[in-house]
This record gives sequence, structure tokens and C-alpha cells, in this order.
Amino acid sequence: MSEKSTTIEGKRWYTVLAPEQFDRAELGETVAEEPNQVVGRTIETTQGEMEGDQGQNNNKLTFKINDVGSDAAYTEFIKYELTRDYLRSLVRRGASKVAANVTLLTTDDYRVQMQPVALTTQKADRSQEQAIRSVMVDIVENAAEERSFEQLVDSVVEGRVSSAIYGEAKEIYPLRRVEVQKLTLEARPAEVAAEEEASVDVDESAE
Repeated sequence: MSEKSTTIEGKRWYTVLAPEQFDRAELGETVAEEPNQVVGRTIETTQGEMEGDQGQNNNKLTFKINDVGSDAAYTEFIKYELTRDYLRSLVRRGASKVAANVTLLTTDDYRVQMQPVALTTQKADRSQEQAIRSVMVDIVENAAEERSFEQLVDSVVEGRVSSAIYGEAKEIYPLRRVEVQKLTLEARPAEVAAEEEASVDVDESAE
């Protein structure tokens, strides 16, 4: 921790740390008068910055501070997305862009939204695009059914979900690239349970 960790003009600097699954990498620093003012703040970085790999700078990660220590702020993962410039660079005139938007529930009851995208080498017809989309949806749904939230995030960040889609969908039509353009945390287990309980209450009152 740098000397800025000491109190300056009534404020304290906190080192922001990534979750344990990202090896507690330092994400930056934030300052506040009180620890509770830090909770809820978000910080963006790239996978390249975290791993020291410039080739991964197209992958943005967003974390949210959910706990504070004496001079450290701890975070949870809330979003993975590709940069807009990179997404635009993938699109080619005369080719197809097939996208899907799927809401998923992991084995430990985290609800996430995943948006895979496949880019073809040439223009595919509508039935081929529908078949590719169906493969994407099936693979990401199966991925969530078999994984915890942390495992699903790892499989997206490390490119395993994209590779699985590519391997199967290329049999339908030649593909140039498959990516997960966004993965977003929508609800934690307690929030999902509360929603389900409220839904049951509504259903019972309607009877």
C-alpha cells in the first residue's frame, strides 16, 4: 500500500481488490471519509490490465465494492463485456452477425444475462442464422445448468463458452469468430429467493 493509505484531510485511501477468483488483483484506489461510503462503488478495468496481457484489452470487467477492511476494499464481479471498438471491428459487410440474449440461473442460484454473438464468413440465410442461434442458446443454458456463478464467469472470461459454441455452430455455416459480448450479474441468490417468494405470495392471493 502506498503512503496515500494514510488519512489525508479526514479522508482515507483504500486499495480496491478483485475477488479471490481473480487472485485479489489490485484494481486501483478509492478515497472516502467513512468506510461505508466506499461500499457500492464500481470500478472498471480490462482483462489485459489485470493479467498484464495487452492482447486481452478488448475484454472489460466491472467490479462492485461489497466489503471494506482497514485499508482495502473488496469487490464482487458484476459484468464482463467486449469493448465497442472491438465489436465493431468484428462486423464485416456481406457477412452475418448472429446474436442471442439469454437469462440464466447458475447451480448456486445466481441469475445472469449472457449475450453470445457469432460472426459468419459470408452471408448466411435465415434458417442457418436461426440454427446457429439455437446452438448458442443451448450451449449457454447447459453451461449455466452445470456451473456455479464463479465457474460460469471463469468459462466466459477464459473463452471456453465461445470455443464450445464455435465448435458446434461451425458445422451449420462457416464462422469467422464467436464471442460472448456481455455477461451481467442480474440477481444474487438472496434476491432470487426473495423474488420467488414474492411471486408465490402473489399467486396465492390471486386464488
